[in-house]
Amino acid sequence: MDTLNRDALTVLQPGFTGTTPPDWLLRRLGEGLASVGLFGRNIASPEQLAALTARLRAERPDVLVAIDEEGGDVTRLEVRTGSSFPGNLALGTVDDTALTRAVARELGHRLAACGVNLNWAPSADVNSDPDNPVIGVRSFGADPALVARHTAAYVEGLQAAGVAACTKHFPGHGDTAVDSHHDLPRIDADLATLQARELVPFRAAVAAGTKAVMSAHILLPALDPRLPATLSPAALHGLLRAPATDGGLGFDGLVVTDGMEMRAVADAYGIERGSVMAIAAGADAICVGGGLADEDTVLRLRDALAGAVRSGELAEARLADAAARVRALARWTSGAGAVLEGTAPAPEVGLEAARRALRVTASAGYEPPAGPVYVAAFTPVANIAVGDETPWGVAAELARLLPGTETGTYGPETAGTEKVLAAAGERRIVAVVRDVHRHPWMARALGMLVATRPDTVVVEMGLNQAPPVGALHVATHGAARVCGTAAAEAIVGEFRP
Repeated sequence: MDTLNRDALTVLQPGFTGTTPPDWLLRRLGEGLASVGLFGRNIASPEQLAALTARLRAERPDVLVAIDEEGGDVTRLEVRTGSSFPGNLALGTVDDTALTRAVARELGHRLAACGVNLNWAPSADVNSDPDNPVIGVRSFGADPALVARHTAAYVEGLQAAGVAACTKHFPGHGDTAVDSHHDLPRIDADLATLQARELVPFRAAVAAGTKAVMSAHILLPALDPRLPATLSPAALHGLLRAPATDGGLGFDGLVVTDGMEMRAVADAYGIERGSVMAIAAGADAICVGGGLADEDTVLRLRDALAGAVRSGELAEARLADAAARVRALARWTSGAGAVLEGTAPAPEVGLEAARRALRVTASAGYEPPAGPVYVAAFTPVANIAVGDETPWGVAAELARLLPGTETGTYGPETAGTEKVLAAAGERRIVAVVRDVHRHPWMARALGMLVATRPDTVVVEMGLNQAPPVGALHVATHGAARVCGTAAAEAIVGEFRP
């Protein structure tokens, strides 16, 4: 295969369906494809995942195997059970960078053991808008300095385990009220605000040595009034790559796009043209693994990139430079699995972090339930990044601790107090909510329930913005499995923060 087509394949990070790599993917690895993206649909168990990545490496030993494994609410490694690690908001709430580093290192150990060497994490977004529908608990918090120190710690911990970090979503997705999976978000902050807020954690990540940065499909008119950051030379070349002396971040590693099938780009430009524009703007790798996972997509993008070079729309040197950066990261990951100091496994660090992140408010005279309870889970629609296939809540752990416990799920159309009371009977009610401040229907249902049954226990597993209510209020700062375990322990009195 000629150099141009090989380089065009090299910059792609496609996904696939199934738990074994299809023949077309193995064939394209032999032709120059250098990266593969994995999602929950590809993972059944650690053993299966290790076999999958070994098969990829049999075809190409230096292949970059990427995954979207943030821990917390966004987990692919434990998509069917919930994560063994709390997410960023829980870690930011504890605010112990040594703990964040240890959590990231242990997560990195588990990824490396399965053959994954590039993680599309951490999120370095400053969650300055509490109504943000897509970031929320995926952010370390709303304070730029806090987010910066934990982003750096996370990068250091992950890369100490031999897994490359991909810090996202540059230049910052925290001040948005729109999910870029659905539409194009816009941030109207001026450059001074961006420098003082959004960019602070990314500077810290670059200083910590992050191997990759992921661009966001967001419009920042102060940077570029026309193009979203992923397609903007001003954002990628002029800000991310530019030296600090020119106001840039001086980043020299791999720039990866967010998923090009996301509607913020795909609706306006299409994935072929969008991919060409992204590489021309300064991106080095095109992520298309989420919704588009077939050979036809890979070939269309390969041909679009090669065709753009032949027509003069894309400089051949720019495509070659992008491909070289992909290969350079592949070389780093190939050597990073050697002897690493101070990285002994710490399997309990996730639960320890989840326990430390709890914030519990108890009314006077609160007594833990002595028998089975009824768990009422008020469940909002999951955003696309989190997905709805991962279980969350406290019901499973409470059922273990308090045999006979039952649960019911309630949404906007079914959250009537009468239904909950009828299902609960005489049992104590544990109401589980997620971002109650963003969902008026949930706030109404919770208020009526607590007014009717003041002994109700409330567990907030999202962003803890609303005032605490209930006989016991437990804020977990995330919905990972370990957060549910820690909350259940607090409810029954086994653990006090």
